[in-house]
Amino acid sequence: MGGRYGVRVVMRPGDEAANERIRAAIARELALADRLFSSGSATSEISRLNAHASAAAFPVSRETLQALELARRASELSGGGFGVTVAPFVAAWGFGPERGPRAVPDAEALAALGARVGYRLLQLDRKRSSVTKARPDVACDVSGLVGGWAADRIAGALVALGHPDVLVDLGGEVAARGRRADGGRWRVAVEWPDRSRERALVLELEDAAIATSGDRILDPRTGRPIAHDLASVSVVDRDAAWANALATALLVLGPQEGRALAARERLAARFVQRQPDGSFAEWSTAGFPLAPRE
Repeated sequence: MGGRYGVRVVMRPGDEAANERIRAAIARELALADRLFSSGSATSEISRLNAHASAAAFPVSRETLQALELARRASELSGGGFGVTVAPFVAAWGFGPERGPRAVPDAEALAALGARVGYRLLQLDRKRSSVTKARPDVACDVSGLVGGWAADRIAGALVALGHPDVLVDLGGEVAARGRRADGGRWRVAVEWPDRSRERALVLELEDAAIATSGDRILDPRTGRPIAHDLASVSVVDRDAAWANALATALLVLGPQEGRALAARERLAARFVQRQPDGSFAEWSTAGFPLAPRE
């Protein structure tokens, strides 16, 4: 997925057999994420779905269907602020797997591409585990949730191996299960948008996850980069995939609409907004779990 990851597991020192099982489980889950969702591989399931230029149903794995169902929930909740069919816009700006020249698409081109974008263009059939596209040229991009999805999978796999105390950080999407070796909650730092270490926010998590989205993102409703001054959004939830999708959606919606949605749905969210003088202001909902200051 083009990023770094780290996994911490509370276990007996020197247990090499357990170490090998843990490493194998991590590798297996990362390979699954790549096999299902890699936009850079023509053989991944999402790429084969994108290449399926037909109105006929396309069979997908249970995992892919669940990820697309989660994406639909985020889209419905945010009024299209989250968009899994955003791939045509991503490619038009030169950010897709082909990495073409980064030119600014004109309004006419974006309008034409917009007919291919929208979560209602996908019909999900849970009973048959299939996806039907309303247009053959609809294409999906799950990068707005796959980091959290993989973090959840790795954490769940390690808990299933008998290690209930786990912290998984996959490119900044973090899933925490149980507690640290000293009995305290896992402490997770969230960087300020300017990456100043002295201002990093510290949270305490137990059986929870956090995901953060930055402002280099396209608005699936317009096909253009977001134009407001919201710099980042962090969301805490039980599941990292859902937190990942929500953080993406709230960032797209912007400071007013995003904050209103977070308040209405009682989401555990934190917003960081650029100020005219170059500084940042922050706002958090009541449920956002800030660590006590030391």
